[in-house]
Amino acid sequence: MQSRFLDRRTAPHIATLILLAGLSALTMNIFLPSLPGMAAYFGAPYALMQLSVALYLALSAVLQIVIGPISDRYGRRKVIIGALILFLIATAGTLLSPNATVFLVFRMAQAVIAAGMVLSRAVVRDMVPDAQAASMIGYVTMGMSIVPMIGPVIGGVLDEAFGWHANFALLLVLGLVTLALCWADLGETATLRRVSLMDQIRSYPALLKSQRFWGYVLCASFASGCFFAYLGGAPYVGNTVFGLSSSHIGVLFAITAVGYAGGNFVAGRYSVRLGMNRMILIGSSLTLAGLGLLTVLTLAGLHSALVFFGCTIFVGAGNGMTLPNANAGMLSIRPELAGTASGLGGAIQVGGGAALAALAGALLGPGSSELPLVLLMLASALASLGAIFWVIRRARAIGLPT
Repeated sequence: MQSRFLDRRTAPHIATLILLAGLSALTMNIFLPSLPGMAAYFGAPYALMQLSVALYLALSAVLQIVIGPISDRYGRRKVIIGALILFLIATAGTLLSPNATVFLVFRMAQAVIAAGMVLSRAVVRDMVPDAQAASMIGYVTMGMSIVPMIGPVIGGVLDEAFGWHANFALLLVLGLVTLALCWADLGETATLRRVSLMDQIRSYPALLKSQRFWGYVLCASFASGCFFAYLGGAPYVGNTVFGLSSSHIGVLFAITAVGYAGGNFVAGRYSVRLGMNRMILIGSSLTLAGLGLLTVLTLAGLHSALVFFGCTIFVGAGNGMTLPNANAGMLSIRPELAGTASGLGGAIQVGGGAALAALAGALLGPGSSELPLVLLMLASALASLGAIFWVIRRARAIGLPT
């Protein structure tokens, strides 16, 4: 599908999709350094303000289920533009909130920006064939990988200079820029299906009965689950096990992000040549090899922050190759239901990842070493590899290329 920049009669430029998905990623974490200051500002317990993260993720997972079918019915452009307008209203609400309760309501409403994450993938699948979609999604997610790495840094600087309101003011400005760009550049890419939303939801069984859809979803969920478990447990390991400061932990987190960006680049460059399933297999194997090495070194008594955090570069690189292709794979099962598949698959990934993050926190009790977290990540990586073998076996059984 041809694309001409700033021509809303054609498909969007990849820069528009990167900005759209990046805004969704930035909204998730830019304000994290401000949480203590926000608790003091509202006179609320810190635990209450932490709900701004958990509630946001929970609603984001729920919204991803319905955003896809709605976009298949009414079109990507309408849903994205509508979501951005609602996001701007919610962001303005966070800035004007008189107390913590009102803030949390508007913070949850910001989760509507999940449409950017879901539909940027669906738009790519509308535009290009399977392997090329994996390549393009790789470039989109490579841009997104930078945002979680620098988001809290930007948020911390803004908080120290201007207070917590500055983070949400920046989101408001970026939301306006993204809305203007999408209005000018984002042409409709979906082939609209004139059926009701309930008919769209009834199409879920067509996806849920597909073994290949489940294989791709589980592969992506367990691969991202490694990273979510790492996010849930690494701060404890860095601070309590290795005695690192928050700033040192932040720097070491960048190792994984660099690996992820590198893996995304490889996916973008070689997915068309190698094919989706082969690239997923390589990425999953790389993740498992890195975590296998970390497990062996940990069991051998090499307890060091450099070993622990250094080995996660393989997790980042492997996920960078696996996730774009697994996401493209789940969208390829029923191309006419790309939005539905993206939303349903995304919800399962977020929900499963959140559960693994919580499990990681539960496993790391007082006096614990890093080993429980390492073993949890290893098990998740092994499950991801098993899922792609399942997909390849099923493809062979029904006569599809592997």
